[in-house]
Amino acid sequence: MKQYTYLIINILTIFFPVVLSFDKRVAFVKTWRFIWPGMAITGIIFLFWDVLFTIYGVWSFNDQYIIGLRFFGLPLEEILFFLTVPFACIFIYACLHYYVKWQMPPTVAKGISIVLMFVSLILLAVYHNRLYTAVTFALLPVVLLFTFKKQWLSKFYLAYIVSLLPFYIVNGLLTSIPVVLYNNAQNMAIRVTTIPFEDHFYSMALLLMNIAFYEYYKNRKPLAA
Repeated sequence: MKQYTYLIINILTIFFPVVLSFDKRVAFVKTWRFIWPGMAITGIIFLFWDVLFTIYGVWSFNDQYIIGLRFFGLPLEEILFFLTVPFACIFIYACLHYYVKWQMPPTVAKGISIVLMFVSLILLAVYHNRLYTAVTFALLPVVLLFTFKKQWLSKFYLAYIVSLLPFYIVNGLLTSIPVVLYNNAQNMAIRVTTIPFEDHFYSMALLLMNIAFYEYYKNRKPLAA
């Protein structure tokens, strides 16, 4: 059973969001068609880096906890990770949009983005020679800049905060078992429990891109006949 560990984590990540998608109030299933295009685009970008990170030893995968199917050097479970996690987090975003009417003022959301961009650029300058850190803090400001004026940005930050709970469970399992092995020579070597510091912001960029595409496709006007 050991070899199914990462696969089981993926299944459990997506299980409740899929089942609860059919709830009549949120009716998340009706918006599924808006998720796939952005998930595909974002997935290709992040899987490109994932392949390079694996080649250059930023991280590796414990063969004891994967089934052994690999594509471009990545375990099947790692590829599924970039489907299951964004899907689950977009589900959280949609539920909060329906149930929580309060949202932080837009100026506060923009302020958070400015601070994150500023801090990211400082960390990029300091840790430019560590691949995971450099890519994470080069990518995040770009994504933040493109989403800076979006009306849904406040909702994103609320969803991100809520998503930290499953994030700590899933990433905590992956890094404590460990399923994924990180090379501290390629990151800041700072851990929150067993989770590398960069993971919080790599995940933020991943989710922000997915939600940006989700909002774009959901609100895009249909082409005139």
